[in-house]
Amino acid sequence: MSFNLFDLTGKTALITGGVHGLGMAMAKGLGQAGAKIVVNNHSSQVAVDHAIAEYKAEGIEAYGYLFDVTDEKAVIDAINKIETEVGPIDILINNAGIIKRTPIIDMEVSDFEAVIKVDLTGPFIVSKNIAKGMITRGGGKIINMCSMMSELGRDSVSAYAAAKGGLKMLTKNMATEWAKHNIQINGIGPGYFATSQTAPIRVNGHPFNEFIMQRTPAGRWGNPDDLQGAAIFLSSKASDFVNGHIVYVDGGILATIGKPSNEN
Repeated sequence: MSFNLFDLTGKTALITGGVHGLGMAMAKGLGQAGAKIVVNNHSSQVAVDHAIAEYKAEGIEAYGYLFDVTDEKAVIDAINKIETEVGPIDILINNAGIIKRTPIIDMEVSDFEAVIKVDLTGPFIVSKNIAKGMITRGGGKIINMCSMMSELGRDSVSAYAAAKGGLKMLTKNMATEWAKHNIQINGIGPGYFATSQTAPIRVNGHPFNEFIMQRTPAGRWGNPDDLQGAAIFLSSKASDFVNGHIVYVDGGILATIGKPSNEN
């Protein structure tokens, strides 16, 4: 009985930006739990095709679509196409995002707005239009990919932190408005993960690698698969009375102020 709580057989899950990295890791977890997987990319059909081939090689039923999460008409058209060709979207993970690392004083307004548009307005657009169908059908799951920057600042990521802080509160407000329709809306906030993007700094002796190893109580970088449990839980019947929360999968970083420099 308890295992059935996490069974996603018969469900269709859309993971925006799920063609690589943490999005792909979560999508694989949902696929292995029985869900049909739908992923998108905003510009590269090649990236979509490669991702679908990788999912299928692991026995996961997967589909890919090309659309921009910040273009509402394109989003609506894609939702209609997905629900016609694959099935009603039961699970949405708003994973697509960008970051621009520029000090506030040097950042162009256009760059700030570009990050907000993808990382905050995008989830608003996609969630709003998918939630309409969920309300009609009597339920669904929405997961917004937040960040430790939903809680903490960091040098040179002002737009990203503003977007992710806003996404935390958008998650809570979605829950406030849609929980009565049996829709559970929650967030996941990843810590620092071992991905291709972080590979150049995950080497012994690199200052940032040493910082993360010391700053994380678990004493390591996260593995992408570490996100799968949270994603499956928040996508499944097991979380049917969980609403408006952010689950931080960070090895304990947010739980502690850290070690003094003279402490081993």
